[in-house]
Amino acid sequence: MNQRARIVMTGEEVATLLKEGRKLQLATINSDGTPHLVTMFYGLSDDGRLIFWTYGKAQKSRNIARDPRVTCLVEVGDDYGDLRGATIYGTALPYDDVMDAGMRITARMTGQDPEPMRPYVEMTGRKRVAYIVEPGRVVSWDHRKLHGSS
Repeated sequence: MNQRARIVMTGEEVATLLKEGRKLQLATINSDGTPHLVTMFYGLSDDGRLIFWTYGKAQKSRNIARDPRVTCLVEVGDDYGDLRGATIYGTALPYDDVMDAGMRITARMTGQDPEPMRPYVEMTGRKRVAYIVEPGRVVSWDHRKLHGSS
């Protein structure tokens, strides 16, 4: 078995990574074809899909309106032997419940019950749009498997 095959995560391991992570690198496609890459806090839907929100006039929103294909990277670990990550290639679909998205994201950002933040989420949510990522292909790695420590 080659080294790449040894470090691939199972679907369950990817789900655990997404539950443990807080930030993702989001790539959308600019009108000239170049990538637009930003760091975003994210939430998870009940079925484990990534949810993010942004201002309606943000570059990423304009890019998604034109071409909904996205690439999302979630990774954790500081040392090479501890690196885990997943790249999710998918489609950003509108998520109509902007308040729900905001509360899910706030919970993950703060690590606390988001209810005390509800007024802030409601206020900032007025100018935001939310998306849920429909995954297509997932590429994952867990370097801890190289040493049998996963």
